[in-house]
Amino acid sequence: MKSIPMLLILAATAHAAELRVTGSTCDWQSNPLGIDVPQPDLGWTMESSRRGETQTAYQILAASDVALLSTGKPDLWDSGKVSSGESIGIRYAGKPLASGQRVWWQVRAWDAEGNPGPYGEAQWWEMGLLSQNDWQAKWISDGRPLPERDEDFYKPHPAPLLRKSFKLRGPVKQARIYTTAAGYQELSLNGKPLGDHRLDPTWTAVEKRVYYSTHDVTAQLKPGENSLGIVLGNGWYNLLPMRFWGGKNFRLSLTSGRPCAILRLDIQYADGSRETIVTDDSWRWKEGPIIRNNIFLGELYDARQEIAGWDAPGFNDEAWQSVKVETPQVGKLQALSGPPIRITEELPAKRLESSKGPPIYDFGKNFTGTVRFRFNAPAGTRYVMRYGELLHADGTLNPMTSVAGQIKNRNNDGTMSIGGPGAPDIAWQEDTYITKGGVDEEYTPRFTFHAFRFMEISAPPVSVTGLRLHSDVPDAGSFECSNDLFNRIQRVCRNTFVSNIIGVQSDCPHRERLGYGGDIVASSEAFFMNYDMHGFYRKTVRDFADSARPDGRFTDTAPFVGIDYCGVGWAMAHPLLIEQLYRYQGDRSLMEEQYEAARRWLLSVEAANPEHIVSGGLGDHEGLVPKSIPASVTSFYYQSAVMLANMAKVLKRTDDAARFSALSENIKRAYQKQFLDEKTGVVALGSQMCQSSALYSGLVPDAVKPLAMERLLEDIRDKHKGHLSTGIYGTKYMLDMLSANGRADSAFQIVSQPEMPGWAWMLKNDATTLWEHWAGSDNTFSNNHPMFGSVSQWFFQWPGGIRPADDAVGFNKILIAPQVVGDLKWAKTEHRTVRGPISCEWKKDGGNFDLSLRIPVGATSEVTIPARNAEAVKEGGGAASAAAGVKFLRMDRNAAVFAVGSGSYQFSSAVE
Repeated sequence: MKSIPMLLILAATAHAAELRVTGSTCDWQSNPLGIDVPQPDLGWTMESSRRGETQTAYQILAASDVALLSTGKPDLWDSGKVSSGESIGIRYAGKPLASGQRVWWQVRAWDAEGNPGPYGEAQWWEMGLLSQNDWQAKWISDGRPLPERDEDFYKPHPAPLLRKSFKLRGPVKQARIYTTAAGYQELSLNGKPLGDHRLDPTWTAVEKRVYYSTHDVTAQLKPGENSLGIVLGNGWYNLLPMRFWGGKNFRLSLTSGRPCAILRLDIQYADGSRETIVTDDSWRWKEGPIIRNNIFLGELYDARQEIAGWDAPGFNDEAWQSVKVETPQVGKLQALSGPPIRITEELPAKRLESSKGPPIYDFGKNFTGTVRFRFNAPAGTRYVMRYGELLHADGTLNPMTSVAGQIKNRNNDGTMSIGGPGAPDIAWQEDTYITKGGVDEEYTPRFTFHAFRFMEISAPPVSVTGLRLHSDVPDAGSFECSNDLFNRIQRVCRNTFVSNIIGVQSDCPHRERLGYGGDIVASSEAFFMNYDMHGFYRKTVRDFADSARPDGRFTDTAPFVGIDYCGVGWAMAHPLLIEQLYRYQGDRSLMEEQYEAARRWLLSVEAANPEHIVSGGLGDHEGLVPKSIPASVTSFYYQSAVMLANMAKVLKRTDDAARFSALSENIKRAYQKQFLDEKTGVVALGSQMCQSSALYSGLVPDAVKPLAMERLLEDIRDKHKGHLSTGIYGTKYMLDMLSANGRADSAFQIVSQPEMPGWAWMLKNDATTLWEHWAGSDNTFSNNHPMFGSVSQWFFQWPGGIRPADDAVGFNKILIAPQVVGDLKWAKTEHRTVRGPISCEWKKDGGNFDLSLRIPVGATSEVTIPARNAEAVKEGGGAASAAAGVKFLRMDRNAAVFAVGSGSYQFSSAVE
């Protein structure tokens, strides 16, 4: 792909147009409460009525009081007029900030003609706790010892309730709670839940870092006595010692312990005085009604054990026990900068009529979350709920595709479950509720989540409502077209994506729930096009760095649970996300922070493979033909070396840039010598994966590319009758390479295939999320897997026509090139970047092609329009080559290519 030339295309106007700041972010968030970056990155978006507008300078004001901004004399920072076109990643350079300090700020920009625009609306950010010493709190737990025998972990261990009462001295001006846990926690203040986070804190390698949340509780405090409550769940910190696949015990790789919490409440009174309430040995605890809780197996809740008013003021806790002060093996307490997990949708349930078994409820689609139940039954009534993705032919629940770790039977000698001592014979997803009786009772599991479409319950409840849970990433894009199949596939992709982001991007949200790098590599660009993944993927990069082995190697999953055999294709998620966060979001700060970890990893791969061919690892997972592991994995190695060389250039590490560039050339030569037949264009086995991965990675010389493409097309056409044979990587690579090399028609045919393998086959079989295996499964393989969601990226970037240039920084160089193929008559695509929204809407009516597009200020674009020649292209009714802000560049494969700046455009052309 060619990069976009830098343009300053200015439309003639009778008067200067205002360049307006329309939105701003701090630490890549809008008005963030509680950040702990001493010098956060600032950014803003702009609008102008003039085409080709550019920012030539900016000025930032920052103050401790919003009123100081309007005076023009801010007390924290006045950047002055800074000559720069950049509007993202601008580092705060004002006075040092203190923990809890609120900063008000605003920015204005100068346009291309040197005219200043108005200041944008005043925004704010608030600092969290900048030093670990600022907490002044202790970690506390119930103090009970962990079981000594594996089987005892499965016995009842009620989740503890922790509480603390305190009295206010007077009227409160402001109050903040900073809190986190090792395990999960739910907080309450004066008997009411605090905040809307679920499964908090999000999963990390706790020995390296634990994320804390900040809550504004000013309005919840009451005069006189107040009360704090914490319920602790096991989460990933206190897993059961189940043997996944009969042998892998995650507890042995994860830092584990008894769940514990830490909290600091800062109170600022109206008279200027301050008070701090912290977790310490003055807190009290008692066992609560959550008798057992595990993220894989579910909860047992006995409502008869509820303690009315336990977290409300005035409760008598004299009979409760004192908590134990702990010193858990935890790393840095860091402010949560990514999205928390929230309930984002309520799903009505339909009861299915079946002549066999307990009642079955259908939620209409596969999803990840929990269920809100209402019961009304005599005390002691036991309701058992099981969850699954499928039904058996007789209408009963089939939970087998979502069984944890494939724990489905006993050892060969029948002595115990293959899951180990105490584990269930079948580790399905299950919750149990025991009623207290006499009233309508409402229950939602708190410290577990399930992935399912169907639920079986032992007896009908009063009502059932599904609650979808996921990391609450903002929407960032949409794609719709005239092809209903494509629209349905896109909806299924999005449903799969949000089902697999519960703190980590998982391979599946039930059987394993782990942050596998391979699935990220295959689908991250699809996620980027659909959602604002910035905060989420920043965390993912840090997860991989935190989980690196002592020699620097990245592992297959992050956080690390002991799985380490997939190799380079999974480990490369770390540098790939850094590169994509720079290209899509302009995030240089993360690159600076994480470069050394990426460098150390690549050097470890180089040291282990002195001949530059990597023979170990897992290749094109779930492909349908024999694999060439060395060819696949070596192509991943080459991509990684190129990425590190490019990072080194950005960071001006000249020696590293030269070293990794030389390494990439050595890998390329070794690869071509061993795997490429330059006379025929065949790569290794000549499979779709082999051909497309070599082309995608840049390992085929220009002179040989036509041959390599022809071999790929022959395999598709002759060996597979227009079908794919690819797996996790090859599917993405092949769709991209076909479209980039003028054969989007073949990509269209592959995506449209109605039979197995393909997406339409899944939909034909009632799939509402993507499958792990092309053929589907009713026992072994997941039915909720994101890796084949790379097709959503193809929708956005090829038929939809929006993609960043290879050398883009924060989407500042945009390629608009919709592929008008197959039966497509129109497509509407939008993507909201850090610089503002991009839209591309096209339609084809007979021999006429119309394209409407919008480019944000701070970006330029190459626009490729199907046309016989440049003269056939109009813009705004006149010749495109003469239109304001438009410059003709070249003809390319029966299309005219133009350069445009920011603004809105209406192109049309005659294509036949």
